[in-house]
Amino acid sequence: MTCEEMTIAALKAGVVCVQYREKEKTRREIFNEAMSLRRLTGEYGASFIVNDHADIALAVNADGVHLGQDDLPLPEARKIMGKKIIGISTHSLSEAVEASAGGADYIGFGPVFHTATKDAGEPKGVEMLNEIKSRVTIPVIAIGGITIGNLPFVLKAGADGVAMASAILKGDISENVKSFLELIGR
Repeated sequence: MTCEEMTIAALKAGVVCVQYREKEKTRREIFNEAMSLRRLTGEYGASFIVNDHADIALAVNADGVHLGQDDLPLPEARKIMGKKIIGISTHSLSEAVEASAGGADYIGFGPVFHTATKDAGEPKGVEMLNEIKSRVTIPVIAIGGITIGNLPFVLKAGADGVAMASAILKGDISENVKSFLELIGR
């Protein structure tokens, strides 16, 4: 199944935000695929975030960019993105507080649980998620190893949202999305 086919299945099932993360392709290929995904997310009224590349996010008119700790610094990304959304990946309380104070629109925190999607380090747990929620004023999106079984714990810890890949993409995408949405009451 192609990236576009997976995205369509997820959007049809009710996903409201798509983050495009691609580490292997050329920047031209990333741009082309991002253009296609921007069109699809626009058709479904979903938000679209490009991972790592502020210039590509701006070029395809994405809603925002998501940056890791080793990507373009937040102040420089803000110069490029203007008022568009900027999210920052965080893995500790200090990174979360810094991103919030620096003007990020949201933070992605994790990995909350063990994940096989990427080498993201040791799981941080829901206790740290709860601590971060008590110390920042911007939305916190939990990421890393989130499943239908542990989602209630993530929500109880205060996550404003969740980012998932494997839990949605393995098996029947539509049924997976519907199960998650039912659990969160959407």
